[in-house]
Amino acid sequence: MTMLINERTKIAALLKQHPDALETIVRLSPDFKKLRNPVLRALMAGRTTIAMASKIGGCKPEDFFRALAPLGFETDHSLQASPDDPAPENKPRPEYLQHLQPGQQISFDVRAMLAEGNDPLKAIQQKVKSLNPGEVLVITNNFEPVPLIKLLEKQGFQTYVHYINADTIETYFYKTVTGEAPAQEASAGVEAPATAGDWEILLKQYEDKLVTIDVRHLEMPAPMMTILENLEILPEGKALYVHHKRIPVFLLTELKERAFDYRIKEIQEGEVYLLIFKSK
Repeated sequence: MTMLINERTKIAALLKQHPDALETIVRLSPDFKKLRNPVLRALMAGRTTIAMASKIGGCKPEDFFRALAPLGFETDHSLQASPDDPAPENKPRPEYLQHLQPGQQISFDVRAMLAEGNDPLKAIQQKVKSLNPGEVLVITNNFEPVPLIKLLEKQGFQTYVHYINADTIETYFYKTVTGEAPAQEASAGVEAPATAGDWEILLKQYEDKLVTIDVRHLEMPAPMMTILENLEILPEGKALYVHHKRIPVFLLTELKERAFDYRIKEIQEGEVYLLIFKSK
């Protein structure tokens, strides 16, 4: 079935229309390989247009049109993306942020860290913990950090997402009232499970009841989202065995919220195993 597309067509619409659209798009640029991950695909494809994706992938909309044509997509050149419409429409800025003074804003651009394959979560945690009353942490990224937003909101933070363009998104984290030092909960309880002496006992207990996943190759925030996605469908009585590159500090708080227990075994730099199971 033919589908008429233009620069404003969402990537999600292309993927829904034809099963071969995914691999066709991935071949256009190495930057599109992340679309193979179902979690990132759900997060990004629904708000990314062909025009926006072209900028991210270093190609042109015409490259999309040419590659997709054999799949039955037809191009409508009468409607092109406007330079003034590069990202989703922003919501009104909260009143608290409207009165923000320059000295109250702590900015942290994590795009370079992610591009180098480094996890910025520990650095973010330190900045969150060092915030003074009235200060706001502004994270600049190329995607909306949904897991981080969810976790910090549970710790009393309010959030505001501001889209600047397709690959520049600012997320504000702030508290309008003075409260307990943020992120204390996120850092609590990490060392004890990591050095727990019952790792082998529990592994033996679940040896024929393991669901194994490897998130070491995934880009942020996909590791945490992939783990949570698998926990949602984890069969009763089974445990999730995760191969990870590091201790996922922010994930641990979320596990407690969902009534999961866990053990962590650090093998070496860049190699960590997690055993996650329902609390008894």
